[in-house]
Amino acid sequence: MQYDYDILIVGGGLAGNSLALALKDAGLRIALVEASSKEQRQHSPAGDRALALSAGTIKLLQALGAWEGIKDQATAIENIHISDQGHFGKARLSAKKEQVDALGYVISARNIEAHLAGLVEQTAIKQICPGRVIGLISDRDAVHVSLKVNDQAISLSVRLVIGADGGQSSVRRLLEIPQQVTEYGQTALITTVKTTLPHNNTAFERFTESGPLAVLPVNAEECSIVWTRDQEDAADLMSSSEAVFLEQLQQCFGYALGALSLSAPRRAFPLSLVRADSMVSGRTVIIGNAVHQLHPVAGQGFNLGIRDVVQLAEMLLEQQQKKADIGGADFLQRYAETREKDHDLTINFTDGLVKIFSTDWLPLAAARSISLAVLDHMPVAKSLLAKHAMGLAGRLPRIGRRR
Repeated sequence: MQYDYDILIVGGGLAGNSLALALKDAGLRIALVEASSKEQRQHSPAGDRALALSAGTIKLLQALGAWEGIKDQATAIENIHISDQGHFGKARLSAKKEQVDALGYVISARNIEAHLAGLVEQTAIKQICPGRVIGLISDRDAVHVSLKVNDQAISLSVRLVIGADGGQSSVRRLLEIPQQVTEYGQTALITTVKTTLPHNNTAFERFTESGPLAVLPVNAEECSIVWTRDQEDAADLMSSSEAVFLEQLQQCFGYALGALSLSAPRRAFPLSLVRADSMVSGRTVIIGNAVHQLHPVAGQGFNLGIRDVVQLAEMLLEQQQKKADIGGADFLQRYAETREKDHDLTINFTDGLVKIFSTDWLPLAAARSISLAVLDHMPVAKSLLAKHAMGLAGRLPRIGRRR
């Protein structure tokens, strides 16, 4: 059978572009379709998000040749300070004690997205942008894809479709894959603040009865704020003056970094846990946020998506080398089963943190405070927690160790 492409990647964001880079030298005919124009992506509010890249993710970006060009725009996390508002328990993690340069790095989503997209533009991968997938039909040998490109209908025949098109995935919707949704009743307030005291490359995770507050270093004088509040409080804070917002933020965080002042607009994102019932349908597989959307506590969402990308790329490269079917049902199901354990562990860990630390029930509050205090005096346990934070607790896919 004749195919227009071997692989069609749907979604030109972080996951889609990372996958394209991982496969660029595989000898496969690849096309990437993205619904938003470059200008729309550059001005999207989602680009303001600060991403905490784990040390494991950095290794994978290095293997893709994507780290050197953005490392100067990233800020190293050399220490992590974990605390519980109103309680004595604290835990501190240190890159020096773990004998690594950094526990992770912080970078704006806009900067890393633009860099990855620029690298893909330098490859032979066909880019269809802006374009939308409006129909998918799988048969035994191919996926027949209907696209709308500049008001023109286009039909393609491909061996494999990969949906990397985010939380509102059109691929998942067209395949009618159900999702399990847990509403947290919380909203993440995102902004950037200037501090009067140096952050010393320290990331702060402060748990409160309304949800976690993350303060992440983004340059020498500024930190990104990811402040989780219940929906009513979040609405009040978004409608309040800057002075009132800063007063409440300062009261929640304290003065470890001195006085805070806003240096970016405030934005609000409702929070929920979303997980697709399946990663595979016919000759189509979905990855990244199309499969799972996590609470931002512990900053694991992007890192989990990158691990999806690298595992799939590794398996596709092996399948291609064997001249086997890259869209075969057994192969795609094996990929899904390979990713399931990591998904379960990361999602359950993140969801558990939210539930344990977003309550003021006194017995639980006392227990978690004691746990943090004990943890701070247990080097082995702290080292294990640090490895999880760095994304190094499990096996790194082999693509991350080739160069």
